[in-house]
Parts: sequence; structure tokens; C-alpha cells
Amino acid sequence: MPQLTISNITIDVVRKDIKNIHLSVNPPDGSVKIASPLRIDDEAIRLFAISKIPWIKKQQKKFENQQRQSERNFITRESHYYKGQRFLLNIIEVDSQKKQKIHVSNNKLIMRIKKSITKEQRKKLLTEWYRSELKNMIPPLINKWEKKIGVKLSGWKVRQMKTKWGSCNIENRTILLNLELAKKPVQCLEYIVVHELLHLIERNHNKQFMKLLDSHLPQWELYRDQLNQFPISHPEWSY
Repeated sequence: MPQLTISNITIDVVRKDIKNIHLSVNPPDGSVKIASPLRIDDEAIRLFAISKIPWIKKQQKKFENQQRQSERNFITRESHYYKGQRFLLNIIEVDSQKKQKIHVSNNKLIMRIKKSITKEQRKKLLTEWYRSELKNMIPPLINKWEKKIGVKLSGWKVRQMKTKWGSCNIENRTILLNLELAKKPVQCLEYIVVHELLHLIERNHNKQFMKLLDSHLPQWELYRDQLNQFPISHPEWSY
């Protein structure tokens, strides 16, 4: 991938068949990418990047200061997040795979698992539980906001993503939502759903898009800030 370096910041440059140039600073380490229309030459991209250096550094500083969880070992009394709340993991051993189950009770995240399963197997079980829970939370939000916004999706999926909370394929009218959203407050999930649905009306993050967000979800900036304040996973992820 082509790159340019300005003020010791390395920027990936991707050329696409798009109308406007777009800059993003991505988690977890604040990597920078510019998506540029095919018609814009290298010098114009460089000048655009130079003009954005103060903003890039500000965003990277936010990621540096963001609270992170240490690597998870999936043992009793370890902290895990679900719907924005902190739960203590409670491991209960069972004698068969059929009895394995995960659920929350009060301030505990209870995993009933076979004694013999490995750390990676515990991680996989919990990940699939998060996936199932998130898939149950999404449809009511999509149904609610399709009606309010006046759009219609053809489909949606949950996926583990490294640099985005969500994405929208405008041509196919589908959206992807990050599995990590199961750990965040529900209002943050709702904000991402609304954000992606609005891209069916406006492709770019321009003034018109921001007006749509303000109109449909006036508290969106609060939810975005909440999203960035909650602990993010050990180096695997964030926004």
C-alpha cells in the first residue's frame, strides 16, 4: 500500500472511485489512512495531509490515553464487560459439554464449562456468547430506525473488525457491526446502527451527514464519547 510520511506520521494512501478525500485515524494504535479519489494527484494528497496534522495528533493522543484491558486469561474474578457494565467472571466446572452455559447474574458473568477446556476454548465460548447476545440486540434497533429514518436494509452481519465499529455497503444496502459492541453500552450500539443506516442516505461524513445525525440522534456525540471512554480490548481492537 502506498504511504507518505509527514511530521514522523506514516499515512497509508488508498485510491478509490470516490468523490471526496477522506482521512481516518484508526485504533488501537492511531494508524492513519487517507482514501483519495482517483483524480487527485500525490502533491494534493500531501498538502491535504499536512493541513490535518494537528487533528491527527489530537486523535492519536485520545487513543494513547484510552483505558485498555490487560490480556484476558478467562479465570474466576477476572473483569469482563457486557452492555457497558463490568462483571466478574465466575467459572463453574461441569461434567459434560452439554451442560456448558454462559449467563449473567447480578454482577457476575457465569461460565459453566468443562474443567478440561483450554484458555483458547474458553475465549472461543465467550466470544460466541457475545456474538449471540449482540445478534439478539440488533434487530429491534434496526427495525426502529429503519422506520424513523425511512430506509430499508437488505441485510446485516456481525463481524470482528480491527478498525471500525461498523460499516455500510451502500450498493448492497447491508451493514456490518463489530462484535465488540456487545461489551459497550446499548446506547452506543444504537448510535452505530443509526450512523450506518444514515449512510444509505448520505455516503460521506460531510455537513449533510452531520445534520442527519443531529436530527435523528441529537445525543450522538455523547454516545460516541461514551464509546471511546469504555475500556477497549487488549491490543486486539478498538475504534
